[in-house]
Amino acid sequence: MPGEEAIPGTLMLAATPIGRPEDASARLTTALAATPVIAAEDTARLRRLADRLGVTLAGKVVSYYEGVEEERGPGLLRELRAGRDVLLVTDAGMPGVSDPGYRLTAAAVAEGIEVTVLPGPSAVTAALAVSGLPSDRFCFEGFPPRGRGDRGRRFAELAGERRTMVFFESRRRLAATLRDLAAAFGPERPAVVCRELTKTHEEIRRGSLGELADWAAEGPLGEITIVVAGAPARVIGPADVDEAVAEVSRRMAGGLSRRDAVAAVAAEAGLSRRLVYEAAVSPGDSS
Repeated sequence: MPGEEAIPGTLMLAATPIGRPEDASARLTTALAATPVIAAEDTARLRRLADRLGVTLAGKVVSYYEGVEEERGPGLLRELRAGRDVLLVTDAGMPGVSDPGYRLTAAAVAEGIEVTVLPGPSAVTAALAVSGLPSDRFCFEGFPPRGRGDRGRRFAELAGERRTMVFFESRRRLAATLRDLAAAFGPERPAVVCRELTKTHEEIRRGSLGELADWAAEGPLGEITIVVAGAPARVIGPADVDEAVAEVSRRMAGGLSRRDAVAAVAAEAGLSRRLVYEAAVSPGDSS
């Protein structure tokens, strides 16, 4: 009846294949064919996927990527308010996980609009599962900072993290990131680099951070996910300040600044950062 408000549509977050189209779920295939509005990170890539799946896109396709999230978000909210369902997909994996989607999801939730998920492939959980590293507790750290200084500080903060860590990284920065991880965590920390997961040239490379940094210098190609073992319990005894100072020196020799090396070693050892710093600056007075 005139004047009645439309029942809002549903925002559907759908995981898309990270490699092979046949990994698409039946729910994704159905949604692609039936949803009136589809917001896609790359519309051309979406159409290729639909073609591979034998799906005809009957709805309106809207480009929705990082550079236009704020601009396109209000229009998609209007579609939802008007009662039309919106399907959100990214290039690969789950929307909102180092991909566009968080802002629209948060805005929809704030307005009381229903949000649902069509689960499916994820590079995060795929890499974690295949890594062979502990998976009972883990954290996802996304893409590390691009600048070496910021990256070193972030890794220093994570040096004492006990959970297995998962990172995304560009192939162009992979070698530098592995070197910085080795400097912050120690070159012997176990890690796994997953390249081109689920694709024809999939490669799972296991080793220490130092070994993987040497391998990455060859310039491997493809989509990269890094899985790093968490810090072992108390690598350095709490009372052994001399060993902490020696470890700071080793990390600095690996390229870490004194500040970041102290932060990393103190976190791993369970020592006061000030105590380690003062001992590292004046090792003769550490007794």
